[in-house]
Amino acid sequence: MLSFELSYDELIAYQGTNPRPEDFDQFWDKALLELGAVDPDTEFADATDFPLTTATAQHLYFTGTGGYRVHAKVVRPAEPTGPAVLIFHGYGGEQPSWVDLLPYATRGFTVAALDVREQVGYRTESQAANSFSLHNHLVHGLDDGPDGLLYKHVFLDARRLADIIGGLPEVDQTRMATTGWSQGGGLSLVAAALTPGIKYVASVFPFLCDYQRAWDLNLETNPYDEIATWFRKRDPRHLRQDEVFTTLGYIDVQNLAPRIRAEVTLFVGLEDQVCPPSTQFAAYNKITSAKDLRLYPDFGHDDLPGALDDIFQLIGAKL
Repeated sequence: MLSFELSYDELIAYQGTNPRPEDFDQFWDKALLELGAVDPDTEFADATDFPLTTATAQHLYFTGTGGYRVHAKVVRPAEPTGPAVLIFHGYGGEQPSWVDLLPYATRGFTVAALDVREQVGYRTESQAANSFSLHNHLVHGLDDGPDGLLYKHVFLDARRLADIIGGLPEVDQTRMATTGWSQGGGLSLVAAALTPGIKYVASVFPFLCDYQRAWDLNLETNPYDEIATWFRKRDPRHLRQDEVFTTLGYIDVQNLAPRIRAEVTLFVGLEDQVCPPSTQFAAYNKITSAKDLRLYPDFGHDDLPGALDDIFQLIGAKL
């Protein structure tokens, strides 16, 4: 247990390594205003290849920042009870299948699963639907400053999805939850940080936290190895190191964590060498709302036994 990391006592006191930009809050306040100025041009289309008798499966399309057309899957129950669940997928992974969304719909919950732009599909006119182009997304746009970072726009997509689903007539926007694993765990926290009305978050070993700590550990493990690769290719003498990590600080979940008002449950494998526990605790320790830890001492970035069932029951209880 904790064979490569801080001790548990150190983890629960750890406050992060990556620098927080001085204008961090102003940056995100401005970004939200920019998002608000973009017409979402929302479109729902029934998924005719997945007919249901007690719900409707739909494709959701909306416009995000940069004019990007974003896609999500949505299941809308025939007899809604008010709550909604937003699901976010892992890095370079795929959104859940329709079948994976049905358990929440059986409770009368509206459920939506985002396709992260440029990772799953429905990209631009130059690329066919369901294609992908995963390539160093963590550092994508780094040379263009914080506004050029791809994840800035992905974070705003998460907020826009929350706004769209929360605005549906069958949804009570005060009874919304977010969940996901790895990148999805990070985005579930981001959505709550940027959407004050989110009520509950179940986040499993979140990615996108405390980049400099991940680099310091030098685990050479995807996805944080992208940072080391960037330095090798772009700044081999690390002359821009402070600038690089400060820029990445704009998309560091630990810096958004104080904005979260939702109740949070964090699932952590203490032997995780993909998203090291200290990076996750950097975010968790900055959450000021009600929160709880579910620790798996002998597990890494793995399938955590019982976690999916726990999350389903927790979301049902909290909403």
